[in-house]
Amino acid sequence: MRKTLKKLSLLGGIVLTLTACKENPKNKVITTPEITFQKDGELYFVNAEKDTLKHLEIETAVSSYEQQTGLMYRKQMQENRGMLFMYNNERPRPNFYMKNTYIPLDLIYINSNNIVVDINRDAKPLNESPIPSQAPAQYVLEVNGNKAQAWNISKGDSIILHLN
Repeated sequence: MRKTLKKLSLLGGIVLTLTACKENPKNKVITTPEITFQKDGELYFVNAEKDTLKHLEIETAVSSYEQQTGLMYRKQMQENRGMLFMYNNERPRPNFYMKNTYIPLDLIYINSNNIVVDINRDAKPLNESPIPSQAPAQYVLEVNGNKAQAWNISKGDSIILHLN
């Protein structure tokens, strides 16, 4: 009986030692790959005189997942790039916010006739307050903060869009 108890004690000690030395998955650091820009097309801003104000490379957000995540988790965006959210219909767009977005952005709202109808300038990173459009829009373009003003983009300007 004593031999059996000794064997059980020894076995229990070995099991405890092995489990205590096992890697704890709760403390494991999980890394995710950096999200990179994917060029889906080009966009030109044009004023009433048909002068090109700015040429951008764009990434599109078409699927529900792409539209929900947008530019979240990105640490930077080159000046000549933007993300164009493309919807099937024109309506007010009340659901934009800056959750998990680390760079300041300008949101440029564009109607189904490719006319800029609203601009929300310099949305603050990580702010979860809604950033609604003041007019119905079919497209929303996100660019680096304060660039709409620097490029002289105004309500009434239009876009020309070329998708790959």
